[in-house]
Amino acid sequence: MALRSGPMSRLLLPGRTLIQRFAYLFLLLGAVGLMLVGKADVVLVERARTAVIDATAPILDFLSRPAAKVAAAIEDVRQLWDLRQEVDRLRQENERLLRWQQAARQLESENAQLRELMNVVPEPGVRFVTARVIADAGGAFVRSLLVNAGGRDGVRKGQIAMTAQGMVGRVAEVGDRQARVLLVTDLNSRIPVMLESSRERAMLSGDNAERPRLQYLGTNARVEVGDRIVTSGHGGAFPPGLPIGLVASASDWEVRVQPYVDMSRLEYIRLVDFQLDGILLEADRSLARSPGRR
Repeated sequence: MALRSGPMSRLLLPGRTLIQRFAYLFLLLGAVGLMLVGKADVVLVERARTAVIDATAPILDFLSRPAAKVAAAIEDVRQLWDLRQEVDRLRQENERLLRWQQAARQLESENAQLRELMNVVPEPGVRFVTARVIADAGGAFVRSLLVNAGGRDGVRKGQIAMTAQGMVGRVAEVGDRQARVLLVTDLNSRIPVMLESSRERAMLSGDNAERPRLQYLGTNARVEVGDRIVTSGHGGAFPPGLPIGLVASASDWEVRVQPYVDMSRLEYIRLVDFQLDGILLEADRSLARSPGRR
């Protein structure tokens, strides 16, 4: 076989060398030829291309199936890995919640005992109405929402608007079938608050920006980014301890608070009646302004 293959290889070597040397030129000439044929006879080229595609389509389909199977297997493995990580995270979170549940039960028991020993006056009952946001009166000069619950549903002026994350605002106007909620970011919003860690009191003032300001802080008050802001309960309009947000920025001239609730994505809010009379009704105000009440 070596004797036969030697002469044959020597005969084919010049042709192979020629093809390798002028392969690019041959391909270029072939492409130009195909372009000329395509211009001369479009139907012929279209039929040839269709025939080639029909002939190679089963081969390409056969070759693509293993690749698709491998890609699907890799995706399944990745999803299993993500599910495993998610299960581990949920297990750890469940353990933390169980520890917090035990601590909460212990604190609840101690709180009940201390209240009984100190003879603390019980707080009034709380009732609420869940309403859907039907309009957003957003603009340059107002930050309020319109909800589909009104006086016939037990809503009254001064009730606190909340979500699971924290406080949204308060009911400013009440109709028979709808009510308007003034957000904590509105220019007319003023809420007595305090820093939960240091118990420093301040006033949360809206200015139609996404982050309201903290005003009237003590001169020696220490405010740090990340401090929790809750209602102080002063003035009788808001109960103490309602979560509002976190200190987002603190400087010598301004402190801004990032609310827990994203005001731009509200769909349902809870109107809570804490039975507080800090915000007077319009009828009471009109009586207070009348000459006979002076």
